[in-house]
Amino acid sequence: MLQLKIMFKFEIIKKSKKSKSRVGKIYTSHGEIMTPMFMPVGTQATVKAVSPRDLHEIEAQIILANTYHLYLRPGNELIKEAGGLHKFMNWDKPILTDSGGFQVYSLAHRRKILDGGVEFQSHLDGTKHLFTPKKVVEIQQDFGSDIMMPLDECVAYPCEKKEAEESVIRTTRWAKESVQCAGKSEQTSASSVDPFTVNSVQNGALFGIVQGGCFDDLRKRSANEIAALGFPGFGVGGLSVGEPQNQMFDMLDIVTDILPEDKPKHLMGVGYASDILGAIKRGADLFDCVIPTRLARHGSFLTLDGKTSIRHAKFEKDFTPIDLDCDCYACKNFTKSYIRHLFWAREILGMQLLTLHNLRFFMRLMAKVRKEILDENEKD
Repeated sequence: MLQLKIMFKFEIIKKSKKSKSRVGKIYTSHGEIMTPMFMPVGTQATVKAVSPRDLHEIEAQIILANTYHLYLRPGNELIKEAGGLHKFMNWDKPILTDSGGFQVYSLAHRRKILDGGVEFQSHLDGTKHLFTPKKVVEIQQDFGSDIMMPLDECVAYPCEKKEAEESVIRTTRWAKESVQCAGKSEQTSASSVDPFTVNSVQNGALFGIVQGGCFDDLRKRSANEIAALGFPGFGVGGLSVGEPQNQMFDMLDIVTDILPEDKPKHLMGVGYASDILGAIKRGADLFDCVIPTRLARHGSFLTLDGKTSIRHAKFEKDFTPIDLDCDCYACKNFTKSYIRHLFWAREILGMQLLTLHNLRFFMRLMAKVRKEILDENEKD
């Protein structure tokens, strides 16, 4: 095959001596990502209520876009014709695209799981579609994604063990098919290959996804099977779907003990600060969730104390910023009183300001965690 440059590499900069936490750096063809890092969700090629310029200002290093939604509208062929997802949405930093598997899972009444893929009805017009492992990879290749996720099967919580086991079997089989389609076998398994020049016809890194529900043995099985395929990074799926936090942490501990330490790990769909901080201690590097943007649109802002509604009467004459320590545009220029007024007046600016603040909250939190890990190691 052709030798193409695919700027994908992960290096561990510092490891904590107190936990599995680490500071790392991911190199991609669209820039570097310092980890731990939270990814704002841009479901339909836009992070709701903010512009790419805003994302640069809050120091977002990578965003996540949704394969299912973009496949249905405007379509992967149109995005490819536009020059890829980066050009289409004018975002020049890395993009991770999910497989769409979770959206298909969440639309249970509209889909049918087959051995070869997932048949589903569009929530837009009812038309039928089939997602196969091959098709999902090809769609993301059309997007020009920096990181691609393969088709997997996520089970609900709680579920019967047999259902979770069938999900693991199917997810592993689909992962093997995805690797073959992506043409990544030589890249991901050959340790002697220069990580910046690999045998590949595409430049997106395909991650593997671990499933297994909340069953210890199934999580171990899935982690071992997916790790054996030699992916350059991994997603941990099927968590934060209703299980208690302690169970989520237990499953994550099992998985990160098995997956290669020198590969990045993405805990999928987790977006509360306490969950993320606990996951970092258990070896997770990347996170994504709609929580900060969704809460903002419904009038809640985030601080280390949790979420608070801006609509509270106590903020009517509160002429202080949302957070005195925050350096976002909202906190540097506006008061809680004014932002509360915007929400009661149903002005779009209110949603924009809270979204900026909530996303910046996570960027600052990740920077704080990285600094703490670096400082801890320097002092010891």
